[in-house]
Amino acid sequence: MGLAAVVAAVALAATPVSFVQGHAAGGAYAEPGGTADALLSSWAVLGLRAAGAESPGSLAYLESQEASLQTSNDVAIVALAEQALGDRNQALLARLRIQTSGQIGETLNSTYWGVLALGHSTRATTRFMLAQQASSGGFAWFTHGQPDSNDTAAALEALRVAGVHGTPVTRAARFLRTFENSDGGFELTNGRGSDAQSTAWAIQGLVAAGQRPPRKAFAYLARMKRADGSYRYSAQYVTTPVWVTSQVLAALAKKPFPL
Repeated sequence: MGLAAVVAAVALAATPVSFVQGHAAGGAYAEPGGTADALLSSWAVLGLRAAGAESPGSLAYLESQEASLQTSNDVAIVALAEQALGDRNQALLARLRIQTSGQIGETLNSTYWGVLALGHSTRATTRFMLAQQASSGGFAWFTHGQPDSNDTAAALEALRVAGVHGTPVTRAARFLRTFENSDGGFELTNGRGSDAQSTAWAIQGLVAAGQRPPRKAFAYLARMKRADGSYRYSAQYVTTPVWVTSQVLAALAKKPFPL
């Protein structure tokens, strides 16, 4: 087999799953040339499990990192990954403190993630989330912040867990669709330009809302795919390919969190 044929065969064999799995050591994941950490490893696990792929050794690694987690977001994301691996860690979930207002953790974003990790929402938390919905229909990272596509998608996933239907969901999904560009991709904020992660988030958010994501969004992601199986962050940039590819995997599977 000539060199060209070998290169072609390798390219055909390269998939998003094989790319992510190829950046693991002992169940811990790292970016090319980078250092493994619990959050990136959690994203890798979530992407792989959404795709129906295994992640050997990751549960033990994540459990070994629990003491180092600093924020409620960190705790929730690691807890979600551990659940995807078959372990519902009650001690870790107990660190997701629900305030009297219903907020979980430090921000609105940590509230969405807290609901996803806990797998349920108290009445106070559901009321709190709905009270934070902007007049535009969107949701922000923090109270009184500017709504964006990613947080709106995460909120839609949390509202699904909370059992919310009807107008709040319809308004949020309509707002989310305003971030779709002519290239089929979605952007984080208006004018920023399409990127693969925001597009992946939008797909998951729309699925959580019970809506069909636009075909052009999947076509955009297909154009972002590289020969090694990874995904570009955008048409202009290639960065954090393990993280980006992991998030795209969940979107391609059309599986909102929690898995």
